[in-house]
Amino acid sequence: MEAGGASPDALLQRPWLPVSISGCRLLAKSWFGEASYHVLLTDMHCVWEERMDSASIQKRAQELNRRLRAPVNAFFSHLCEVVQPSLTGSNQRQGGKAQISLTRQEGNISMKLKSELAGLPFYWEFHCTPAPVTVVCVQLVRPLLAMSHLLQRQVQQLGGLLVRKDAEIQDYRENGATLSRERLQTDVFEEQTHREDFMAETLPLLCSEQHDALSFDGDLQHLYAAITGHRNTRKRKLSEERCVEDDQLPAGEPDPPLNLGGSVRSGQGEAGEQNQNGQVDAAGAKMADRPSVQQSLPAPSDPAERPSSKPKKKKVGLFR
Repeated sequence: MEAGGASPDALLQRPWLPVSISGCRLLAKSWFGEASYHVLLTDMHCVWEERMDSASIQKRAQELNRRLRAPVNAFFSHLCEVVQPSLTGSNQRQGGKAQISLTRQEGNISMKLKSELAGLPFYWEFHCTPAPVTVVCVQLVRPLLAMSHLLQRQVQQLGGLLVRKDAEIQDYRENGATLSRERLQTDVFEEQTHREDFMAETLPLLCSEQHDALSFDGDLQHLYAAITGHRNTRKRKLSEERCVEDDQLPAGEPDPPLNLGGSVRSGQGEAGEQNQNGQVDAAGAKMADRPSVQQSLPAPSDPAERPSSKPKKKKVGLFR
């Protein structure tokens, strides 16, 4: 996508909406920027996507409309206006301004759109190819798993609430309370029995009606938006914390080696003396007494016995 387009999570914040194009029922989510878009389609057997930036849109527009010479910004708003009703499912309610058809070929999906722009025919095509596994996991699998876990916890809390309500009602009865209307009386809630009855009644219905797998009603869309929004908020907090930690780190790296230069040299000198004599204290004493000895004694004639040769080499190697 173009540099000034959406962030990686822009499409994630969009809901999955049930649509019908050319009699084909799908779930769709789409994001349209200033001059770019990202579209996802699924029939619960495969997921298709197409991403287009400004340059790609300009190239395809000229291939499909030979007489078009306008820049992308001049016609992209028109494209968004005529295609979004079909990708949000609102064209069935208010009548679309464009003709759109869907075809499948070799595992891909192609949507062809025809409308009018400035009194002339305007054509566009969406070429959707199978989406990578990472995109499917981020946009569909992970949110659905989080939704199922959240709903499962809600069911557990409601079951516990019913058990406490039954205990409260039983306490009322033991103290002489009675119902004024018998039709309000309910059986004691038993979680295991309720679960078995629910599965026996609901599961065959869900498996027999395939279109229910593509239904994403308002409650599910709200739950999906809440989960993806919480995920994005958490990611932003983590990135902000990392930025704060980076700002608190020392700005200059060259200073520590310069400040530790003397200690490094003395440590190396002490290590050398320790290797020769086997005693650290004796090495430190020799290093402390060496200046006075050097001042009282004349410089030796043998170069190997000159005590200043090693410190000069260390100084040259560290400070260049």
